[in-house]
Amino acid sequence: MSDPAAQPTDSRTFREKPVSFVRRSGRMSEAQDRAWIDLAPIYVVDAPRDLAATSIRPGAAIDPAAVWGRDAPLVVEIGSGQGHAIVHAAAARPGTNFLAIEVFRAGLARTMLDADRAGIGNLRLVEANAPEVLQHLLPAASVDELWVFFPDPWHKKKHTKRRLVTPDFAAIAAGALRDGGVLRLATDWEDYALQMRDVLAAATDFDATFEGEWAPRFDGRVLTAFERKGARVGRDIRDLSYRRVART
Repeated sequence: MSDPAAQPTDSRTFREKPVSFVRRSGRMSEAQDRAWIDLAPIYVVDAPRDLAATSIRPGAAIDPAAVWGRDAPLVVEIGSGQGHAIVHAAAARPGTNFLAIEVFRAGLARTMLDADRAGIGNLRLVEANAPEVLQHLLPAASVDELWVFFPDPWHKKKHTKRRLVTPDFAAIAAGALRDGGVLRLATDWEDYALQMRDVLAAATDFDATFEGEWAPRFDGRVLTAFERKGARVGRDIRDLSYRRVART
């Protein structure tokens, strides 16, 4: 019989709620491995962990001015993938700081390779669960724009609980955004677009910046191969945009 005193005393689970991703272990290419070794010290934000590998320890907030070496508006993209949108935006807006949040290391490596080739110095990356980054790593009211472009729709009914955009997420996003900051969303999945709109319509911390059913396409979002493919097969892209109301 094992000695009870030898068993771990921390009975916490990794997370109390499901996350919006499944972190699969995919192999990186040789170039991506080299990028992680050479470029992560430049681009990747050190994130103290809680129990899970992609968690953020409460109380681990960074100082954005120290991380970027300046005070500037901050744009955060959740689920940056291979970085096409945020690398393009960072190159086009050198006076703005950008943070890419992604859990897939191969995508982060590709992002760093492209940023390095373009000589981009205003971009940082973090490998972590996005809501925890907004809650624990970034100071409250520090974000000027928050982007959620084409999140996993989790279209099977039994999986919809994993969707990122929920009332809880709206509250977390409101905490991270400064007064007047903007939350931008886009999806090619109609059911998820309707859910997003319902969630944000009920969130008292946000006002829609658009009239009618949907926002105009955000012209700061580069047209990616993913979006082109969706258009070719007849999927409509729906944008939404909301402004953080002033705190009372």
